[in-house]
Amino acid sequence: QVQLVESGGGLVQAGGSLRLSCAASGRTFSTDAMGWFRQAPGREREFVAAISWGRGLLYYADSVKGRFTISRDNAKNTVDLQMNNLKPEDTAVYYCAAANTIATRSERYDYWGQGTQVTVSS
Repeated sequence: QVQLVESGGGLVQAGGSLRLSCAASGRTFSTDAMGWFRQAPGREREFVAAISWGRGLLYYADSVKGRFTISRDNAKNTVDLQMNNLKPEDTAVYYCAAANTIATRSERYDYWGQGTQVTVSS
């Protein structure tokens, strides 16, 4: 089993920045990728970004390219999501997830954190 814990969410004004962090523990050798997803009220869960532990492959949703950056620290088993130039439409619960291979579909991910709220005010 893999345990994932997100942190760093909060309230920020439009144009501001937040940095989310995801700490992985347990049988992390069974996974090779970490992803961030988000879900706003009344909307489907959507892919945000992903990174592989092995080669550092990077995937981004078009809606966040140029604004969000995903990074990893293999030694600490942590993955961060730096979010810049935040917009009100970025408001959502952000979830960290782990998969055996990097992917953009939520169905490919086996383990999920509890989520952290990000609220962007205008």
